[in-house]
Amino acid sequence: QFISIPSLTYITICSAIPQLKDIHSFSQFFAITKILKKMFFRLQCRTIPHSDFIMEDESWDSTSSEWEQRCLLGNEIVSFSTSASSEKRLHLNGSLRSACVCVFFNFRSCLRCLKVTGLFIFGVVCSILFSTYPDHGKSWQMLAVSPLESYSVNLTDVGDSALLKLELAGSLIAGVVNRPQSEEYIVVEVILREELGFRRRRPQQQVIYNWTIFLNSRRNERAVTSRTFEIITRETISINIQAFLQENKVIPLSMTHQYLHADIETQVTIASVILAGVYMLIIFEIVHRTLAAMLGSLAALAALAVIGDRPSLVRVVEWIDYETLALLFGMMILVAIFSETGFFDYCAVKAYRLSRGRVWAMIIILCLFAAFLSAFLDNVTTMLLFTPVTIRLCEVLNLDPRHVLIAEVIFTNIGGAATAVGDPPNVIIVSNQELRKTGMDFAGFTAHMFIGICLILLVSFPFLRLLYCNKKLYNKEPSEIVELKHEIHVWKLTAQRINPASREETAVKCLLMQKVLTLEFLLKKKLKTFQRQISQEDKNWETNIQELQKKHRIADKILLIKCLTVLGFVIFMFFLNSFVPGIHLDLGWIAILGAIWLLVLADIHDFEIILHRVEWATLLFFAALFVLMEALAHLHLIEYIGEQTALLIKMVPEDQRLTAAIILVVWISALASSLIDNIPFTATMIPVLLNLSQDPEVSLPVKPLIFSLAIGACLGGNGTLIGASANVVCAGIAEQHGYGFSFMEFFRLGFPMMLVSCTIGMCYLLVAHVVVGWNS
Repeated sequence: QFISIPSLTYITICSAIPQLKDIHSFSQFFAITKILKKMFFRLQCRTIPHSDFIMEDESWDSTSSEWEQRCLLGNEIVSFSTSASSEKRLHLNGSLRSACVCVFFNFRSCLRCLKVTGLFIFGVVCSILFSTYPDHGKSWQMLAVSPLESYSVNLTDVGDSALLKLELAGSLIAGVVNRPQSEEYIVVEVILREELGFRRRRPQQQVIYNWTIFLNSRRNERAVTSRTFEIITRETISINIQAFLQENKVIPLSMTHQYLHADIETQVTIASVILAGVYMLIIFEIVHRTLAAMLGSLAALAALAVIGDRPSLVRVVEWIDYETLALLFGMMILVAIFSETGFFDYCAVKAYRLSRGRVWAMIIILCLFAAFLSAFLDNVTTMLLFTPVTIRLCEVLNLDPRHVLIAEVIFTNIGGAATAVGDPPNVIIVSNQELRKTGMDFAGFTAHMFIGICLILLVSFPFLRLLYCNKKLYNKEPSEIVELKHEIHVWKLTAQRINPASREETAVKCLLMQKVLTLEFLLKKKLKTFQRQISQEDKNWETNIQELQKKHRIADKILLIKCLTVLGFVIFMFFLNSFVPGIHLDLGWIAILGAIWLLVLADIHDFEIILHRVEWATLLFFAALFVLMEALAHLHLIEYIGEQTALLIKMVPEDQRLTAAIILVVWISALASSLIDNIPFTATMIPVLLNLSQDPEVSLPVKPLIFSLAIGACLGGNGTLIGASANVVCAGIAEQHGYGFSFMEFFRLGFPMMLVSCTIGMCYLLVAHVVVGWNS
């Protein structure tokens, strides 16, 4: 009976009755809660003596007659709950009901206490581990090598370390192993020095590791490369570096080394456990996904500290991809101002008119347009523009926006794989200099991928219709009840966001909760009046369109012109950034500059209203996710996946190696991109596939491997909610509008679509490269 009482008022009343601590029976507890309920509604019907709390332009609670109506509604709620409770007493025994309620609330409170206690202890332990081990920092040592003079250093402080990590910086080409020997390169030798006895004048030396690093012809470019060596003995180890050049020159380098206390297998196991834990928290919705990513980042940083590779604060901050965050923030500001014009409602009515009242025709049009637009724009930008339009359209048609949004974001990820600029993995592939030397240019990559994506789209639409055959796209209740439920949810969210720091804010929060109670009572009356009915496709769509056009018009045409001008210029700059190298602006800078221009043109004075519409939780989630993925990369998880993929390909017979390589790369990339961010995975896999293609024992063409990586990395993002950035952005905006969907809701639709799309993409690659031989 006390569930409907707002927590703030309930706690305030309970704190004023010290007799509650002397309750020894459950019947006494129910009697006191009944008294508290009556006291609450009496307090609810009192008028607030301060006139400052009631604004003149309020649409509700602004007159004394409305306050009297609120008092009557409060009395009706009391009588309604009293009659309902009396009916329940006719069917249930009092003691049995009390016992069941007691067990239920005790079980929920115990689970909540266990969750909070366990996560708090986990966070404290990770914090202690992270603070116990110091940050040694990196002491870079300057050195110079040449064909005539090498550099050598002895390492005597090995201790009980398991790994030795070397990092070199200079005009190097990172990540490439097998190159023609005519190129200029340096060789790093890890030498074991064994003291055989005092009679020996010189100790015996044995080279246990050779590391070849090729030099960049552009001496002014700087790159950092690293490699980890296993320490198999506790003897003295020395490092020797020598350059092999075509001319007698000196090459300046920087070197640093550090010892790690865990081997590769242990680090990969720790990283896998951390990643699995983060997914458990998100899948079962134990905590919000942002907090889950933050806890995973803390655990990964603690693991790095324990093994001896604790990063500094500056280094952790550098792991965050600020270009993505700036793009998200700038586009969120643009969309927030854009929504004030009523343009999204107008577009929703136009889409309804274009589909002629047929729901699936409308969904296909939205998905096709989103896929086409994401082929030329970033997926995140596409969903930032499409999500508000889709939500408003579904509200007009009395549809559930969750299923439509999931379908839309799935086809956004598919369409983004069609071109070289549609998805970040494709951008990384095309911009790689080593791949450019193999003939991987913008036009060839786009032509190859576009054909495959078109085939995937042809199969994906019928399969999506098959997945949705048992889904009820329409809401079961009438649109009036659905809108009332959504209004109640929005009022609750608004009340929760108010921090009652002052007396005025406390009064406003109480008013909002009173509004929620009134709407809940009206909802109960409507549910009793209206019978549940399933909506059918609207046959009188022309009449409805005329009514909708009267309601949903452009609210501010001047602001709309300003918004369209700035947004059109921003999108145009996005295109130019991909094709014109003379523009020295990243996508993040373009979005930020566009937001500043629109703020100036729109003459925004109340910035808090605009900032409240920014998805800060989504931005913080991405920042924590970037730190988590980079920490997992430092724990060798992504590198381990790439090495195991190469080993599996080498185990296949030579005549079937290309077929096996395409299948393995597609599915390993797809599954890995469903679990981890596809951007660092793609950046790690490119050198692995390059080395595999240049290995004379394997002799595989590089283009089929790269196209397999692109198909798997781009389409694998549909597997889970956090598999792609567009998924997270869409979920965040939908949650802000009151239509959030969970991890499992997305997984039930996205994962089968990922399996089907990757299967079609794999078949296309097998036909193109194995049957036809399109490898040149």
